[in-house]
Amino acid sequence: MKQSIVHIALVVRDYDEAIAFYTKKLNFELLEDTYQPEQDKRWVVIAPPKTNGATLLLAKASKPEQEAFIGDQTGGRVFLFLNTDDFWRDYNAMKAKGIKFIREPKKEEYGTVAVFEDLYGNLWDLLELNDDHPISKRAV
Repeated sequence: MKQSIVHIALVVRDYDEAIAFYTKKLNFELLEDTYQPEQDKRWVVIAPPKTNGATLLLAKASKPEQEAFIGDQTGGRVFLFLNTDDFWRDYNAMKAKGIKFIREPKKEEYGTVAVFEDLYGNLWDLLELNDDHPISKRAV
């Protein structure tokens, strides 16, 4: 049996501001942006460039209960983990584009990591896994 996680929903305030942030600041690709008239919403899918992994489904909050979770989908824990093949290239590019890092780079036994915030305050790890890490070949 083969299974995979295809999408992870990320609750956002506004589709267009989220698309702009992820495509311009993080260089993600916009894979789909389709209006669904029957639900009066958009199906917006983004992903890091050249990935074969899960994508992010940008889900605009549609009621007050959902709005409360924008930027805090995991209660303040790191929510998403962006693995790269060149930590310092991406870290420096992100800093130059104004990405706010709340934990500076650190070498760990599994690789190099730093924590940054997205436009809503969700926490992400930027990491480069060591070559001997069990998922390093699958993650990029």
